[in-house]
Amino acid sequence: MAFEQIPLDKYSEAFLNATELSSVALGGKVISVSDEFFAEAFHLILVEAPPSLKGQFGPKGALYSGWETRRHNPDYDWCILKLGTAGTIVGFDIDTTNFNGNEAPHALVEALLNSSSEDPLVSDSRWSEILPIVDLGPSARHLFRVPESLSINYVKLKMYPDGGIARFRVYGNVTPIFPADVTESFDLAHVFAGGRVEFVSDQHFGVGGNLILPGRGVNMGDGWETKRSRQKGHKDWVIIKLCLPGYLEVAEIDTAHFMGNFPESIELHALHDTILSTKDLPLEGWTEILPRTKVGPHRRHYFQLENVEGKKYTHVKVTIHPDGGLKRVRLVGKRADKSVQGAAVTDNHGMSSVNDTKPVDEANNGAEAVKRMSSTDKVSAATSATTIPILPLTAEAFAPFGKVIQAYADHNAAPRGTKITSANQGTASKFHKLGLISSCYPSEAVATTGLSVFRCSPLSHNGVNGEWEVKVLERHPFTTQAFIPMGPAGSFGKNMDGLEDPGDGYLVVVAKNGPDDKPDRKTLRAFSASAAQGIMYDTAIWHQPMVVFDKTMDFTCVETQIGNGEKADCEIINLDELEGKFKVKMRRDLET
Repeated sequence: MAFEQIPLDKYSEAFLNATELSSVALGGKVISVSDEFFAEAFHLILVEAPPSLKGQFGPKGALYSGWETRRHNPDYDWCILKLGTAGTIVGFDIDTTNFNGNEAPHALVEALLNSSSEDPLVSDSRWSEILPIVDLGPSARHLFRVPESLSINYVKLKMYPDGGIARFRVYGNVTPIFPADVTESFDLAHVFAGGRVEFVSDQHFGVGGNLILPGRGVNMGDGWETKRSRQKGHKDWVIIKLCLPGYLEVAEIDTAHFMGNFPESIELHALHDTILSTKDLPLEGWTEILPRTKVGPHRRHYFQLENVEGKKYTHVKVTIHPDGGLKRVRLVGKRADKSVQGAAVTDNHGMSSVNDTKPVDEANNGAEAVKRMSSTDKVSAATSATTIPILPLTAEAFAPFGKVIQAYADHNAAPRGTKITSANQGTASKFHKLGLISSCYPSEAVATTGLSVFRCSPLSHNGVNGEWEVKVLERHPFTTQAFIPMGPAGSFGKNMDGLEDPGDGYLVVVAKNGPDDKPDRKTLRAFSASAAQGIMYDTAIWHQPMVVFDKTMDFTCVETQIGNGEKADCEIINLDELEGKFKVKMRRDLET
């Protein structure tokens, strides 16, 4: 079996676009092991580099972050790993860092593809050698490149005769899996679909490849984080190659765990190209699909993408200003070529729920992965020009239209600049002035601000699959208007970013005014709000009258009116009457 040993300084050149298929971050796990007397084999697939534990001892001797077996093995020790996802193998990193005098002198790697629900045994006749026995040295990384293998999902590491190995990283290319329904939306950037990070401006604290991993990670270490910039106008960026050409619809930008070092703002550009040969790419040729938008700390942000109707893309450039860290990027859309099918592998593409903060649940199978990969959590993506997605309500996405009124269980997750103080003798937290009431009525008008109550009945289904048609929009030309749910407070903010199933939720539909003094179709957005979130529409923002999803809800309305609400207070427009048949249907994913 041919192989090539790669110098450490050539690591990026050899494995830059490869995926670490064995990593626990992808769901890799140790299945069985011959011996782990001194140090357990689970260390082999940890994300972080092996730390030195010099001078620390346990009941069995010196402590090591790695796999270490007993002495005097007459043959060899072995460890069987299940990869996080099936793929073709291109190389290995066998790392003996900190093992000096007790390192494994030699190693060999075998592999197989197993479609059974039972894990293979060490004696399975299907094991095939893909890296012959190689020499290892003390406290060093040993990189080996091999001819690309067939698709496999298990590897067996043998060390001769015994000793210690700190980390074992298996590099390769994912065998992609797509939803069976070729018209279904899914995350085109996801590592399990075959997406990959091709170029990164800087990855001083966290690598760009983490952005497309499953789950939401466990800390800042499994995200992408750049060093602090000191130059005015600085920006960092990462280029993601989609799993295949597709039509983009929704982006999810997750800043989980990044509380004081999240970017000030982000922007997205997309491109259709077969090969990008250099990371120093001019902006020409790229289409802006998300203008520069502020983001907040420690939560998921959902954005409807622009300028993507009917356009297929292969790459997305995520730019952060001026620097900072992101946890995950999801790019939901549909494959452009409906004939492209996913992999036949059905038992090894475990994907964690996007609400999961732990490593990937290795018990999930391929069918479950496809189901969870079909859309971003709580996002129903659109297909036709007359359909838009309903996205979870967040302060950043709603900022062009108004304010979101809510508390945050974790104060670090509140938008930057929010003043928070202790109140009521320490039994409460006060989030100050989340929305300012304002009006601009003519001086001769006698307008007063007061509280009203709206009792809203559930929005009836219009058609199938949870589709509703927006027929009416209204605006208040001279005043802001706020709606505060009076239902149960719920548990908003319980999770890292506070985005849970909205339960007793309601629908918010907004649009900016267009050059013809009518709603601008391109700016139309729809949001799913929790019963623990209030909203304030900015002056003259077009919006759908309040409607709720499942249960009757009462809302306190804070508004300024002339008398009891004269014609000047509210302008209503019937969308059926607009030229160009201005109709928009929205779809809510009822299964999420």
